Amino acid sequence: MFAERRLRAALTALALSGLALTTLQGTAGAAAAPAAPASAPAKSSPVAEIEATTARAFARTLAEPAWRKQVAAATRAGEDVDLLALTATSRTGSVKDFRSTLAGAETAVARAKGLGKGTPPLLRVSLAGPSANAADLARTAPLVASAPAEDAEVVVAYDSAGRAHQLDATKAPDRPVYVVGVDGQTALDAGLKVIGKELAARGLSRPEATTAPSASASAAASGFWTTRIKSISVADVEEPWFKGDAEMFGLVTGFGTDGKVRVDTVTMPYIDDEGTTYYPGQILVNWSNYKYNLADVVLMEDDGDTNYSSLAKALAAVLLTITDQGAYIPLVDAVIDAMPTSWWTDDPDYVDAFYTLARETTGSRVGASANARMTVERYFVSEL
Repeated sequence: MFAERRLRAALTALALSGLALTTLQGTAGAAAAPAAPASAPAKSSPVAEIEATTARAFARTLAEPAWRKQVAAATRAGEDVDLLALTATSRTGSVKDFRSTLAGAETAVARAKGLGKGTPPLLRVSLAGPSANAADLARTAPLVASAPAEDAEVVVAYDSAGRAHQLDATKAPDRPVYVVGVDGQTALDAGLKVIGKELAARGLSRPEATTAPSASASAAASGFWTTRIKSISVADVEEPWFKGDAEMFGLVTGFGTDGKVRVDTVTMPYIDDEGTTYYPGQILVNWSNYKYNLADVVLMEDDGDTNYSSLAKALAAVLLTITDQGAYIPLVDAVIDAMPTSWWTDDPDYVDAFYTLARETTGSRVGASANARMTVERYFVSEL
C-alpha cells in the first residue's frame, strides 16, 4: 500500500515533540471553499513536492467525463492503482499530456528516494472518504490530494479546475477524495536492495563464508540455528485518513564471522495496524552469519521521504568505524546515530530497538522504547 503511515515510537530519550492537531472549520464537504494558497504547503522534501504537483495535474484531467468514469471504476475496488498503468489505457488528449508529466515524476521520485534506474512505477492513486459507487464518482469529479506531513493541520486538495481546497487532516472527509502518493512497499523492496548493495560494497553485508565457525562439524553440515519471530505487534501508529499501511523493515546488526560489522535487512510487509498482533513465523537472525552469540535489531519504517542510498551510506560511514574488540558491542546506538536529525523531528523512521538478542533467547521481548513487542523462538533450519 502506498500511503506511508508512520509508527510513532515512544522516543522519550529523543525528545520527540507531540502532535498538535487542531480541528478546522468549514473544510471537507461538497461546498468546500477554495483555500487562499494556490498550491499545497510543501513538506520539506522532494518526494512531497512531486506528490503534490502530480496530484494537481491529475485533478485537472478529471474534467474529462470518459476518463473520470475510467478512474472511478479502477479505484472503486479499494486498492491503490498504478497511475502510469492507468493512464496507458486512455486515449484522451489531456490524459496523454498528463502521462508525459507522470513519466517525469516517476523518474524524479525514484531519484529522490535514492533508487535510481530500473525502479518499478511508484506513484499510485487511491480513494478516501465515504463509500460511493462508480456512477456517483463519475458524475462529479472528486478532489485530489497528496499526503501532507504527519502533523499537518490541513490537507490541500485540488479540483478539476486546479483550484486548491483545504480539508481537515484530523478527520476523514465527508466526500470522496482521491489521494496520490508513493507505493511504499514497492519503494521499500527496491530500497532494501539498494541498502544491501551499498553495504556489501563496503564489506558490511555479504554471503556467509564456507569457513564459518559452528557448534560442531555435524551441525555445520546439517543446517543452522536461527531466531524466529512467533508474534509481533506495534503499540503506537498514527492513522490519519490520508495515510495507508506502514512499510516496516528491520536492520539486524552484529559482528560477522570475519570480525567485521554486519548488517542484514528483514522486510515486514505484514505489519499494518497498531495494537494488532501478527504471527509471521519469520526468521529474524541467522546465527551462522555472526561471530558472537548476540545481535541487535532496529525496527524502522519508510516514511515516504526515505532516501535509501543516503541511509545506506550513512550507516556504512558510521559502522565502518567500529572494530571487533574481541567481545560483543551493542550496535543499536551506532545505527541510530547514523540517521539524519530530521528523522527525529517530523517523520520518524525509527520504530523501536531490541538489544542483545542471543541464540538462546525465547519468549516475549519488549523494545527499548516500549513501542514494539515480539515473541521469539529458537528454530533450526535443516539442510534438504
